[in-house]
Amino acid sequence: MTTLALLLVLIAAALHASWNYCVKRAGGGLPFVYLVGLIICALYIPVAGGYWLWRSPTLEWTAVLWIVGSGVLKTGYSLFLQRSYRLGDFSLVYPLARGTGPLLSSLAAIAILGERPTPLALAGAAIIIAAVFFLAGGTRLLHQDRSHLRSAISYGLGSGVFIAAYTLWDRHGVAGLVIAPLLYDAGTALTQLILLTPFALRRWPEVRTLWREKRRHAFAVALLSPTAYVLILTALSFTPVSYIAPAREVSIVIGAFIGAKVLKEADGRRRLWAAAAMAVGVIALALG
Repeated sequence: MTTLALLLVLIAAALHASWNYCVKRAGGGLPFVYLVGLIICALYIPVAGGYWLWRSPTLEWTAVLWIVGSGVLKTGYSLFLQRSYRLGDFSLVYPLARGTGPLLSSLAAIAILGERPTPLALAGAAIIIAAVFFLAGGTRLLHQDRSHLRSAISYGLGSGVFIAAYTLWDRHGVAGLVIAPLLYDAGTALTQLILLTPFALRRWPEVRTLWREKRRHAFAVALLSPTAYVLILTALSFTPVSYIAPAREVSIVIGAFIGAKVLKEADGRRRLWAAAAMAVGVIALALG
């Protein structure tokens, strides 16, 4: 991997953890997701419009339906992620969702696509599973007074399921159907906005309140999330995915560090170690 590619990936990892931190601080649920979607779509209008005039792309109905499917999956992911952040600590939820996504993607690839993992990949999967158990609290999770924590973990794992689903879905969209990534991302953002509009209109006072009180967080998410995505795409344009995928997982450690040191959450040291082990497991999974 070249120095430029590594720099792009590390910046993208930091941006990814940062926008998730903003989501955690906002704690707005569906109205916040809708507000972010509004801003993203507004920002994409001139960008996507300029690209359309420049390249004059054509989209078959199959591509349009695939973009809509991705938007549905990412809407579910956004709502689950918001819910998990409202129930649990950032240093717990972020590594949990970010680390289990690649694991579930690999398991799906084995079950559906018939891929055969190497011993290194199997070792990575085992490390992730052990790290998830340690991250969640180990045997203490079985205690009755941890029921609230179990709810946060359930939604965090649900977020990981959606990550795995849209990862496999999007891979076919941009690689198999050859949809331009910029139009693909803009289309999924528009789909999310359309899906959430009827529900957001019923909670419009909350949307307006979030605009007054949390618009800095909303703009941060709307800017940082697509920027991180574009940086990864840029690195992928001249670097093999086998190098990019493992390097991205440094965001797991960054997220755990933010939760432990910035938010001063409980069990910070244990979660940092668990996040580091999970990152190692994901890297082994990717390299295998």
